Amino acid sequence: MSVRELVVLGTASQVPTRRRNHNGYVLLWDGEGILFDPGEGTQRQMLHTSLAAHDLTRICLTHFHGDHTLGLPGVIQHMSLDGVPHEVTAHYPASGQAYFERLRHATPFHDTVALRQAPVTGPGVLAGGADGPEAPFTLEARELSHRIDAFGYRLTEPDTRRMLPEKLAERGISGPDVGLLQRRGELRGVRLEEVSAPRAGQRFAFVMDTRLCEGVYELAQGCDMLVIESTFLHADAELADVSGHLTAYQAGRVAAGAGVRHLVLTHFSQRYQDTSLFAAEARAAGFEGTLTAAEDLTRVPVPKRR
Repeated sequence: MSVRELVVLGTASQVPTRRRNHNGYVLLWDGEGILFDPGEGTQRQMLHTSLAAHDLTRICLTHFHGDHTLGLPGVIQHMSLDGVPHEVTAHYPASGQAYFERLRHATPFHDTVALRQAPVTGPGVLAGGADGPEAPFTLEARELSHRIDAFGYRLTEPDTRRMLPEKLAERGISGPDVGLLQRRGELRGVRLEEVSAPRAGQRFAFVMDTRLCEGVYELAQGCDMLVIESTFLHADAELADVSGHLTAYQAGRVAAGAGVRHLVLTHFSQRYQDTSLFAAEARAAGFEGTLTAAEDLTRVPVPKRR
């Protein structure tokens, strides 16, 4: 049975707190494990979950501030120590190549992991798109507006079709012929469109440190799950803009306008103790879908297909 869920490893912003570790998020998507923004302490947080180094197939860094990257050396060394046999692809802003190299080899270790570097040079498709409709998903990047170069990521599953049993029965299609029709598109004069209905693929987006910008809206559009920073509350909107961050109210507005099904707020400033205020602000902004103000070590299922 396929698993699609977000494992939250850390939810703090600039500095960790007694309750919140630095950033770290793993999206489990069928056989893939995508690690986003591994802040300091990520590999230790993984020990408190069922996640192992072998589960990771891809790493996505939004930018090179320490609370989003200082856990990378430990994760890479852990992969080598555990003998991860498969290739792991790393995406990160190309302008930070020097920082990636320093993190990649921060200390001497027996380096055996097959880490493929795939720096992001601009908005566009990073994986999947050139592989055709059979690719399990397309991974895209969009530019964000922070104090340094930053990118958000969006994962899109190809659209498929849902078979309609009553229509199949009417046209005498059953058993192995159903699969044959799906592969060929037509069988004995029956077209696939006549016995099926469109089924939208699932969409997931990850948005960290940024002001409101075009990239935020593009990433969020039509997502089943949007993981988005909400560092500040609305009373500190001016500070948020100056420092290149979002408020919970802004995140809620974005999600409401984009038709997001499940909104996950995270990356909370240490100045606030009550995170229920973040959820309340997102609601006040008009978001009516499922809402999670993330806590460390929680698991958030991706909503089922429509």
